[in-house]
Amino acid sequence: MIPLLRSPPFPHVDPAVAAVSAPAARAPAHPLPEGLFAMLRAARVGGSFWGPRPDPVRRLLRVGTPVDAQAFVGLHPDQIGLLPGTGAAPVAGRALPADCDPWSLIEGAQAVHADIEDEWALIAGLIGVPVIGADGVAIDPARLHATLRARLAAADYRDPFTGATTDAAQAIAQLADWRRHLDGNRGLSAASGMAFWKREAIRAFLWDGERSPPFVSARRGLRKAQREGGALAVWPSRVPAAIVAQAEAEGIPVARVEDGFLRSRGLGAALHPPGSIVIDRSGIYYNALGPNDLEKLLATQDFSPALVERAARLRTRICASGVTKYGAQGGGLPALQKGRRTVLAVGQVDDDLSVRLGGAGVVGNLDFLQRVRRAEPDAFILYRPHPDVQAGHRKGHLTDAAVLAHADAIDSGGSLMALCQAVDAVHVLSSLTGFEALIRGCAVTVHGMPFYAGWGLTRDLAQPSPRRGRRLSVDQLVAAALILYPRYLDPVTRLPCGPEVMVDRLGNGSTPPVNWLIRVRAIQGKLRRFMTLAAEFFHG
Repeated sequence: MIPLLRSPPFPHVDPAVAAVSAPAARAPAHPLPEGLFAMLRAARVGGSFWGPRPDPVRRLLRVGTPVDAQAFVGLHPDQIGLLPGTGAAPVAGRALPADCDPWSLIEGAQAVHADIEDEWALIAGLIGVPVIGADGVAIDPARLHATLRARLAAADYRDPFTGATTDAAQAIAQLADWRRHLDGNRGLSAASGMAFWKREAIRAFLWDGERSPPFVSARRGLRKAQREGGALAVWPSRVPAAIVAQAEAEGIPVARVEDGFLRSRGLGAALHPPGSIVIDRSGIYYNALGPNDLEKLLATQDFSPALVERAARLRTRICASGVTKYGAQGGGLPALQKGRRTVLAVGQVDDDLSVRLGGAGVVGNLDFLQRVRRAEPDAFILYRPHPDVQAGHRKGHLTDAAVLAHADAIDSGGSLMALCQAVDAVHVLSSLTGFEALIRGCAVTVHGMPFYAGWGLTRDLAQPSPRRGRRLSVDQLVAAALILYPRYLDPVTRLPCGPEVMVDRLGNGSTPPVNWLIRVRAIQGKLRRFMTLAAEFFHG
């Protein structure tokens, strides 16, 4: 018998790799805990939960189940859903796909007509919808629960990322994560602005259980979303602002897609595909000028003890692995002056959207450095340029003379997180480094208004946003920013995964190999940096 708990048919992933269950090789040795039913109800997994969601019906009938036609008197055929089965349907109704989401239909139905072994009957019994058997009598819920328990016990469960044996509770938790991921992708009509070298990964990220949105121009995507009543997914820096403004003016939803916070082992500007993205339906996390989904999570989420405990374990895992946005880093620390307050000032990309929209009026790296010196007049200030700028891919380069007019030293290598933990304070504009330093227990001063500021965890020099203000713990911040908000794609199995898997993969180096595009981009960056340094030399 097919297990009730099963994996979605992820495109381009071997079903044997993705599987969380298989029919049990032998009878179970121990009964399943009753708590699994509550987990199932909360997760809404089991059956083809990833499938299409037809319009609601009043009654569901598995074709082939004997019924009393009187039970359907007064119902229009559109109010009767016919599930595929054997023989002819005894009543007129609307034929439903075999793989549609049972939860969305059963929750709105008055009754399900099916055999007690039918998985639709078992889900109906779990959520309290009456199940009418072949004799026309409602099946006792206790019998349905016993049958469900036996069905769950009649399977072996596995971790799809390691292949290790697990249990039904862990399988439910994994499927719940996948459901949340897939549900977040529903309603995307088209995707625009995604660089061609990112599209394979983005296609996997945006699959909703049935399809991935096609990649089209922003204007074509806008019209397609309008026709279908769906949303347009955009990469903000690569889609004209006028198109986004037009979509919002016409009431067409826009979903902004950006790199996540545990990204990959290489630079995005160097064409390393992302291992994590965020999809924001109300704004984007780095825009402090308006609301966004992450800010809403931080301001309103009821963080359960289990979620906070998971976040604490994740934070410990990240700190132990040495993983950052760009992956694990190595190298020695620069010399720091003993007996003097030491401050690390972290540079950014001057034209980055996070600087323009979350910088609270600070204009570029030079302005930032000047402000750090005013805030820390007696400190030993160490300046760390952004890696994309240093690699020659992005704007924001400062000459050594310009930096040393305000800072005491420049550091351009080694472990950034080790350096953050070695100094007395870390100063950032809106850099993600501030968030990474926070989760490692560092004192962080913020000159802009990034997503992690305004919650009582940082020293904030900018005017706080009125949408923020409640106090959060570091683990609540981690829960929202690293568990609930982003999506992750395992570089080994290509399956959507949780942050724990991504941290393990980044920590042990299990990432896609370097391709020819990455090599060419690295050469371009080195050439651009050489030309910049040569120009500095010839101009004194």
